[in-house]
Amino acid sequence: MSQHAAKAEVERLLTRFENTNPAEIVLGLDRIEKALGRLGDPHTKLPPVIHVAGTNGKGSTIAFMRTILAAAGLRVHVYTSPHLVRFNERIVLAGEEIGDEQLASVLGRCEAAAGDLPLTYFEASTAAAFLAFAETPGDVVLLETGLGGRLDATNVVPDPRACVITPVGLDHQDWLGDNLAEIAFEKAGIIKQGSTLVTGAQRPEVLDVLRNRALALGADQHILGEDWQLVREGGGFTYEDERGLSDLRLPRLMGNHQIENAGLAVAALKAAGLAPQDDFISMGIEAAEWPGRFQRLTSGPLTEIVTRHLGDPGELWLDGGHNAHAARALARTLADLDDRSPRPVVLIVGMQKNKDAQDFLSPFEGLASTVLTVKADKSGVWEPEALAEEARKAGLPAQPMPSLDAALEHAVKAYGRSGEGQPRILICGSLYLAGEVLKNNC
Repeated sequence: MSQHAAKAEVERLLTRFENTNPAEIVLGLDRIEKALGRLGDPHTKLPPVIHVAGTNGKGSTIAFMRTILAAAGLRVHVYTSPHLVRFNERIVLAGEEIGDEQLASVLGRCEAAAGDLPLTYFEASTAAAFLAFAETPGDVVLLETGLGGRLDATNVVPDPRACVITPVGLDHQDWLGDNLAEIAFEKAGIIKQGSTLVTGAQRPEVLDVLRNRALALGADQHILGEDWQLVREGGGFTYEDERGLSDLRLPRLMGNHQIENAGLAVAALKAAGLAPQDDFISMGIEAAEWPGRFQRLTSGPLTEIVTRHLGDPGELWLDGGHNAHAARALARTLADLDDRSPRPVVLIVGMQKNKDAQDFLSPFEGLASTVLTVKADKSGVWEPEALAEEARKAGLPAQPMPSLDAALEHAVKAYGRSGEGQPRILICGSLYLAGEVLKNNC
């Protein structure tokens, strides 16, 4: 099959699954278990699995584990979602994104196995990933849940080596519950008997749920503040547990929350018995990248707009954060930058309508000079006028804009000539918006 034909077949198959069950989210394990059974149960034939759930930090934590293991020479399979630019980003085989020809093959077999089963897009993606992982030599699988955990399609894996829960916050309440305890119950569903629960900083009501689930199953626990410690010191940080102390270098990914994600990655690998020597851990932490997570844009059409008005690319940042927990982390990172180099902060924000815009925008009160609202490029989004009103209710000056380009033009014209210094511009509010930016800014 030619590369062009393979790509076309991938698009056909993905469209087929999207149209077979067009509901955006349908939780449950029955459909995928039946489909996997028809495929020979590839999910039971995987290398050691580290399963990751949580509200924020899942992707970054997996990115750190991936580069740490790769630095030590291990072949790492990875499954994450959603993708930002290409579907192939979701499935990494032994360190490389799956190719179109292999992707077409595994998706085609999933189509045949599905038969009359109305597999969702995510269920088909997950089944295809398991099939590819089982057929490609590898040393470890890093597996991210799509939504929740208990009824997530990835939760068919029977015996993960470690079950990692990143910080749990309010998100997806329509599917997971109205309060933190209910959401934590869904996340805790990935914990299995014989595995180890690994978790970082959590609210007390969340930690109680996770701990009780682990106790009920007889699963080991590896909890921040009890079983492992993390301390930032000078130009690095230390990780300590019963096995000893590790002096580690800081990540390239910006923000104190990324140090916490790196520490959680180390804790997970140690709990799973997969952690390499400290030198490899530091190498991996420094090497980790995760597109769309406080990523600085330095080239492409958007930076050309900035350069045209300011004479250089300035500071243009991109982040896919879309809930209150992510916003607080972003606000802390911007505040740290402002302490070192004060600049007017301009937020360009587009969001999905099912997200609480006021909760997301409130942490930026007193920090952002203005909010410019745009329409995220997907159905079911906040209209710019309504989103601007939500920003005002959150205590922020706001103005709707007809497009992302127009918002960027406005930001550099208004603040590049204000005498306050060049603006620090952050595009945020939606992973879909982040994906469109990266796709169009190549």
